[in-house]
Amino acid sequence: MAYRQVDEFDPDITADLKQNFKNIIQGVGEDPKREGLLRTPERAAKAMQFLTQGYSMDAEKILKKAVFEETYDEMVVVKDIELYSLCEHHMLPFFGKAHIAYIPNGKIIGLSKLPRVVDVFARRLQVQERLTHDILECLNKTLKPKGVAVVIEAVHMCMMMRGVEKQNSATTTSGFRGQFKKIETREEFLKLISSNLR
Repeated sequence: MAYRQVDEFDPDITADLKQNFKNIIQGVGEDPKREGLLRTPERAAKAMQFLTQGYSMDAEKILKKAVFEETYDEMVVVKDIELYSLCEHHMLPFFGKAHIAYIPNGKIIGLSKLPRVVDVFARRLQVQERLTHDILECLNKTLKPKGVAVVIEAVHMCMMMRGVEKQNSATTTSGFRGQFKKIETREEFLKLISSNLR
C-alpha cells in the first residue's frame, strides 16, 4: 500500500481544508498572517489528508493481492505493529501497537499485508474499539481462517492532554473469532505477544 504523496492530494479538498484551518487559527485568537503561521493552514490541510487516507483505501483488496494456498495450519502471529490514529471525539492522536494472529484454513497471507491493513483502518477518524473490530472482521471475512485474534494497546492524547490529564494510562482492546474463542488457544496467543523472542 503506497501512501499518497502530498502533491497527489485533491487540490479542491486541500483548498477547503486550508481555509478551515485558517479559520481555526483565527478562532483561537492567533493571526494567520503572522510569519510562522503563513503556511500552517496548507501544511495542516495536507497533514489531515495524510492522516485520514484510509478512507480511500480498500483493506480487502490489499489482502486479496497476497493470499496463497498453503497447508500450514498452526498459529501465525505478527506483533508490535505500530499504529497511529485520530480519535473521532476530539481529533487528537492515539497511538500504540496492534498484535494479530490467525490460524490458516488452507490459505496464508503475505506478512507485510497485516500491518498495511492496520494502517488502512487506523488512518481514519476512529475509536480504539471500532479499530480493533474493523481489523478483526476484515481478516475473518477475507481469509476465512480457522481463527483470528486482534489485541490493540494504545495511549490517547485526549486523556493525556485534556480532560482527566492522566499521563500513565493505556487502553487495551481485543477481539477473537473461531478457535481463539477457546481458552487454551487464546492463552497461547496472549503468551506469545507478551514474550520477548528477539
